[in-house]
Amino acid sequence: MICQTTKQGVECFFMNKSGCTYNGGTCIQIVAQCEGCEKIMDLPSGKYCLAYPQPELKWKNGDCNFNSHIKREVKQEKIVNALKASKRKAAGK
Repeated sequence: MICQTTKQGVECFFMNKSGCTYNGGTCIQIVAQCEGCEKIMDLPSGKYCLAYPQPELKWKNGDCNFNSHIKREVKQEKIVNALKASKRKAAGK
């Protein structure tokens, strides 16, 4: 449904006929770590996340999994076949 409280005119999962069903009845503004993300919506009432109603909780235990401004480094580990490694060790290589 379309939000009628905080993000007026925006499609919202938490909105129903009786109003906003999110904890406290409204979305919470973004935190400093969110600055630069593509999912920020700037409204007259403040800046809000389009993906999550309370961004502070997403940053509590590390990086937000919805963020678009922080690049994650993927470590490539060499995969070793245990059978081949044991044969090499037995052959003395």
